[in-house]
Amino acid sequence: MDIKVGESHSMTLTVEKQHTAAVVGSGLAEVFATPMMIGMMENTAAACLDRFLLQGQSSVGTYVGVSHDAATPVGMQVCVTATITAVDRRKVEFDVEARDEVELIGRGTHTRFVVDNEKFMGKAMGKKRPE
Repeated sequence: MDIKVGESHSMTLTVEKQHTAAVVGSGLAEVFATPMMIGMMENTAAACLDRFLLQGQSSVGTYVGVSHDAATPVGMQVCVTATITAVDRRKVEFDVEARDEVELIGRGTHTRFVVDNEKFMGKAMGKKRPE
């Protein structure tokens, strides 16, 4: 696994009603919801990292620190870019930013950890109470 600082990935989405604050419950406005923007930032960072992972590995988000600075109405496109800024063994840090067709709408940082799928799920499932 040779994760490279500076690598980036972008994803684009056309905002639809189901992506709005009014629908997801984060407000009343019919504009791109903050939780949707954050989810898109996480998905973009995960996709950026995926190309470096070995079989049986994935990544999990552990930190998101972002601002959502401008509203985007239904029908406009949003493009999110995630750029790897630091790698410390299994810890990978990203700068993330979201832009609509007019301006920067959000930015921040995101941290992901590379995990072994079996070990990770074994530990998570170990939390369940015996039936």
